[in-house]
Amino acid sequence: MPVLRTRHLCALAAALALTATAPAATAAGSAPGPSTALREVLFVGNNWDGTADVIESTGDFARIGRIDVVPDRKERMAEINADPIRWIYFTAIRNSVGEGHDQFVDDMYSTPDGRSVVVSRPSFADVVSLDLATGRVNWRFPVSGYRSDHMALSPDGTRVAVSASTSGTVHVLDVATGRQLGSFATGDKPHENIFSKDGKHIWNMSIGEVNTALDAPWLDWTKGDRRITVVDAATFRQVKVIDMRDRLDAIGLKDYSDAVRPAAFSPDESKLYFQVSFFHGFFEYDVATDRITRTKTLPKNPATSGDRTTWINDSRHHGITMEPDGGRICVAGTMDDYATVVDRTTLEEGPLIPVSKPYWATVSGDGKSCVVSESGADRVTAIDFATGEKTGSVPVGDHPQRVRLGQVEADWSGPSGG
Repeated sequence: MPVLRTRHLCALAAALALTATAPAATAAGSAPGPSTALREVLFVGNNWDGTADVIESTGDFARIGRIDVVPDRKERMAEINADPIRWIYFTAIRNSVGEGHDQFVDDMYSTPDGRSVVVSRPSFADVVSLDLATGRVNWRFPVSGYRSDHMALSPDGTRVAVSASTSGTVHVLDVATGRQLGSFATGDKPHENIFSKDGKHIWNMSIGEVNTALDAPWLDWTKGDRRITVVDAATFRQVKVIDMRDRLDAIGLKDYSDAVRPAAFSPDESKLYFQVSFFHGFFEYDVATDRITRTKTLPKNPATSGDRTTWINDSRHHGITMEPDGGRICVAGTMDDYATVVDRTTLEEGPLIPVSKPYWATVSGDGKSCVVSESGADRVTAIDFATGEKTGSVPVGDHPQRVRLGQVEADWSGPSGG
């Protein structure tokens, strides 16, 4: 059984065990019955649309339903228009990181009972829980500062960590209630979050300032405090700080950015594979020895401009995931318009699959495919891990970014009001 599916089944078993012993309220307001059947799906966040498509997690990846993730849009906009400072930040997000568009959905995770989905909404600087049956807001948590970003769900599905990118903070919330359980400070512009498999630690990657035109290597120091912050997930106390600047310098890569972007652990969590700003490739970091052990440089697309100021938010490649058994790594070559599967042992890449501005990579429900979001073509595409070949695509909404594996009730086909 693939590792990823095993994790989800474990989380489901834990959730059902809890509901059997205590009538605790879920995010939707009531506990599911003991016979509730769930269906594994993929959630695709259409950032500029303000929607999320729910598609099959394997097979033909057909669309099952669509969610409006901004049902409270009028209320939120009224608040923003009444506050000059918030309006300035809202407009700045649209004109910078949003590429002229509002950012209504960055990340999302379903609850273990399959009744709700928790969504971070950058332009509204919040996290909301949405009832999948009705489409209504269960709870809302405004983050500190003016923008919410990447999230991570704990292995048991009870907590979500969200980056508040303008305040250098990660909030950890109770998934059922939206109550803050704790928070911790990070470097500048916290981005990716990852829970360890045992749920005991949270890794946060801060990427620094990505919206200036000061992109020449010699101006890298202007990008701010970029580091990995590792905290205890129970106390939120800092356990370790990893500055990749020192590790990159140690292997002679002084001109490379140390802004760690998407990352993926090996199954035993002994290795971390990560992307950095401006680089067409990724690095292997050995956790025990605290050093970068290998560098993988991937091909450049000759059609990609060499002007780094034209690359979206300092990205060159943005999106990396791993086959459940750890044999292969799938990479989204964002500015190079391709995705590829790399053998983890040899670091040999497979075919370069043409895709349009791929923004994320994740694993299908059966663990056999890498699923990438084509933000430039409004679709998601599946690539077979074993062959490295494209197996299919499905259309979604405007500018898909994050794709996450989750679950809904077996007979779900969309909110009743949608």
